[in-house]
Amino acid sequence: MDSVLIVPPENIGKNFIPEEYLPKGQDEYYQRNNQSVPPKSGWRNLRSDEVERLVKNDNTADNWDEILVTNQFDTNQIKNSRFFGLVRIGCLRNTILQHHDLRVPSGITNSLIISSDIGDDVAIHNVHYLAHYIIGDRCILFNIQEMHTTNHAKFGNGVIKEGEPENVRTWIDLMNETGCRRVLPYDGMITADAYLWAKYRDDKVLQENLKQITQNSIDNRRGFYGTTGDNCVIKNSLILKDVKISSYCYIKGANKLKNLSINSSEEEPTQIGEGVELVNGIIGYGCHIFYGCKAVKFILGNNSSLKYGARLINSFLGDNSTISCCEVLNNLIFPSHEQHHNNSFLIASVVMGQSNMAAGATIGSNHNSRANDNEIQAGRGFWPGLCTSVKHSCKFASFVLLSKADYPAELNIPFPFSLLNNNVSKDQLEVMPAYWWLYNMYALARNSWKFQNRDRRVHKDQNIEFEPFAPDTIEEIFNAISLLEIWTGKASLREKGMSIKEKDENDLASLGRELLSSREKEVNNLEVLGENMENTRRKVVILKPYNAWHAYHDILHYYATKNLIEYLSSDSNATFSTMYKALKSDRQKEWVNLGGQMMQKDDVDKLRNDIGSRRLKTWKEIHERYNDLWTKYRLDKQKHAFATLCDLYGKENLNINDWNSALEKTVKIQKFVCDQVYNSRKKDFDNPFRQATFRNMDEMNAALGTIEENSFIVQVRQETEDFEKLTEEIKKRSGF
Repeated sequence: MDSVLIVPPENIGKNFIPEEYLPKGQDEYYQRNNQSVPPKSGWRNLRSDEVERLVKNDNTADNWDEILVTNQFDTNQIKNSRFFGLVRIGCLRNTILQHHDLRVPSGITNSLIISSDIGDDVAIHNVHYLAHYIIGDRCILFNIQEMHTTNHAKFGNGVIKEGEPENVRTWIDLMNETGCRRVLPYDGMITADAYLWAKYRDDKVLQENLKQITQNSIDNRRGFYGTTGDNCVIKNSLILKDVKISSYCYIKGANKLKNLSINSSEEEPTQIGEGVELVNGIIGYGCHIFYGCKAVKFILGNNSSLKYGARLINSFLGDNSTISCCEVLNNLIFPSHEQHHNNSFLIASVVMGQSNMAAGATIGSNHNSRANDNEIQAGRGFWPGLCTSVKHSCKFASFVLLSKADYPAELNIPFPFSLLNNNVSKDQLEVMPAYWWLYNMYALARNSWKFQNRDRRVHKDQNIEFEPFAPDTIEEIFNAISLLEIWTGKASLREKGMSIKEKDENDLASLGRELLSSREKEVNNLEVLGENMENTRRKVVILKPYNAWHAYHDILHYYATKNLIEYLSSDSNATFSTMYKALKSDRQKEWVNLGGQMMQKDDVDKLRNDIGSRRLKTWKEIHERYNDLWTKYRLDKQKHAFATLCDLYGKENLNINDWNSALEKTVKIQKFVCDQVYNSRKKDFDNPFRQATFRNMDEMNAALGTIEENSFIVQVRQETEDFEKLTEEIKKRSGF
């Protein structure tokens, strides 16, 4: 409705809840009374002398009898303001509130207040329209054009209120432009919830129950007031409509905030800055949104940021993430995502965390047809390089690095820790498996430390696996080893002019395994070709398959032994024998990255069944299940590590000699890691082109420091020494 109507004067500040939605025996303030905490001394009416002084201060009210105050009430603090409906004002004294360099007196000046509750020692100045809000203690509201709440406010939750049609419900279209994976947002939603809902679309019972659980999680009655918690500062902003604001939130210069829940606390304050426009969203604790950002139909996880004109639409940005200057549409992004550049673009994707989008990366924007595009699925550690362009539909294993290129077709890259290159001169796609381990160890080793160090959440609602070597990546490595063996076997037969059709995969794998295990020169002379990795007829060449095969085996050893050492270290009485009894089991080969938390597929299936059968009836119960699975995950991972070591040695049962051999091998691998961390970083210091910008080495060392002073290199060296000592202690405990 665009027209302007003339309504009766009593409509301002009255009849907030339509009569048909009022419970029998209740008035329009019953919800407000449940939300607001009355002062210990109770409310009182104004005295006649107080009304007189208020009028002399150029204040008006449609009914002074509906202005309620406390015993501590200084009329001199209210000037040139208008009041409509029931307005209750807390303790009001002649005090000064200070926030940063802003100092303002408490009180109400030059403002219009409609049917609101105002806490103790609040400063409200130049607020042109404040309606149906409950303002916490010690808040500053300064220079605000419009701040009000409707009787059907949802505060960003995807629910409908009494009497509303289904089509007003707000959905978020994640992972896909078509809306076929849409989810309902709610305050407290984490990436695990969103992935569970968006991914398992074929589970109809799950879908229906998740919708009902979300609807039931929010009171659907009308008449809830907007709130600000204590110690909030809102200044120089235009429009706030249907916004619930938690304590210690700081909002300055916002253009428009509508239909939002903004979580904030003293330990994790949220800040929203200049030129921001946010509509239909949930904002987590400790978030920062500044400088012209736009977000519509979105969820922002805890300790995440939008900066410098970022656009976030129909997307969920997980915890500990930052997006700047770019456009992000229809995505589900797991925790620890970085995207900082103005010309990068991400659309219709699920990115499974610990990811980084370089400048010029255009992921999913190339339309393959006139229809809506499909989607991209990228495992943990996804890193498309500068000016990279990738089309739908694509799937990438964990820690895939894409070199600068315009990739012409759909991709399915099953090799974790690999480097992808579009070789235009040879018209072929090239894949180097295990590239991170072989040539980029500094970044790989720093990965876990970096993300844990940046995790400053107090509310750690989403459980996150930060280690790059975890059951998900280990199972990808097992699959990658199998593919390398089969494709190397095929390459050998092609080289000899022999038929491949007559061989089954087991024979090919056996041949490839023999070549890869010991015949480096022969393998390096082969052209090993990948299959079903690109939707074209050109070649996909596997680079350095021999090195990759051995690197993958070293990673498996490293993962398995380090987790088993952790098991033994946690119990001073544990021995190889007790570890064997506790951890011996079949290797669980199917794992799910549920929003950043690793779970066995069987556990996810049971979770889905329990939601479908209504054993889990609320999001709180579902989150408790996540936490229970997280508690047992450490042991699950250690069992998986033991089974991994058994498979590496080709035995169902390991003996003490095998264990000793594994320990000795892992010490060598740890030393290799330490050396490679140093060498991969040293290349930057030895690069003559980097040195060229400095007058001499003294200037370079003064600006950058020396490699020997690098804090992470020092840290890895210390960790290596500690690991050697710990390994010796474990060996002694095992009887060596």
